[in-house]
Amino acid sequence: MVDTRVEGGDGGIRTFPFPVELSVGGVGMQIGPMGSTDHTWHADEAPLERVHRIDFHVVMLFSRGPVRHMIDFTEYEASAGDLLWIRPGQVHRFSRAGDYRGTVLTMQPGFLPRATVEATGLYRYDLPPLLRPDDAQLTALRSALAQLQREYEDTTTLPLSLHTSVLRHSLTAFLLRLAHLAASSAEAARQQADTTFTLFRDAVEKGFATNHSVSAYADQLGYSRRTLVRAVRAATGETPKGFIDKRVILEAKRLLAHTDMPIGRVGAAVGFPDAANFSKFFHQHTDVTPASFRADLR
Repeated sequence: MVDTRVEGGDGGIRTFPFPVELSVGGVGMQIGPMGSTDHTWHADEAPLERVHRIDFHVVMLFSRGPVRHMIDFTEYEASAGDLLWIRPGQVHRFSRAGDYRGTVLTMQPGFLPRATVEATGLYRYDLPPLLRPDDAQLTALRSALAQLQREYEDTTTLPLSLHTSVLRHSLTAFLLRLAHLAASSAEAARQQADTTFTLFRDAVEKGFATNHSVSAYADQLGYSRRTLVRAVRAATGETPKGFIDKRVILEAKRLLAHTDMPIGRVGAAVGFPDAANFSKFFHQHTDVTPASFRADLR
């Protein structure tokens, strides 16, 4: 497979193929220690602190940290005992200052049979790339990875065909554990997002008449703005600001439709002491003025 580039930007984003020439026996996987500065996929390639793609799987189990690593333009911070799972086609970048220590596994697409690919969720791009196993999970993963490395390095006790079969079985055992961790991590993240959104929704319901600030809600709930954005987007598909504005507009419509309050008082009731600002806000979100909205209902 040849090296490709995606046009655009500073020469495009380079895509690296699986480095078959660096794998023991030419099999479709590699496993070995991570070096702190040796961030290359091929012996003759440039360092990979620049954004690039790969067309194979990479799993890094860290023994040191923290290390910041960008995957699909999101920065992840991995510590000792954490794993990063990068899938084919994902854009990523090594951190120049990162002390990458631990074990790295790479795997060529097609090395495992289709049934195993499906069972291990190899192409579940919805699953989180950063995985944080508990102590028991980490012990099991390390054991499976160590067994896989021993089989990979043992090229003398079996003919190549059997050696490759054993590698596939050992790799499958490790990936099944990894896939279970990824799926359970995703479920835990969804539950956390649901909890975060529920707290945000309740806070907005209590405070929308006076508080339209995303940062203020984040501070009140003890979350970072980024965490709040992720949770609200996962639950509703919109931003926290969009959610707040929608609730304000709903209340304004209710007051305009079911009361005779002057428009200025309606605006004040939903957090706009200045009537002109309220009218501008209402028009931006409904394409009609408050007066027109009320008139159309009567």
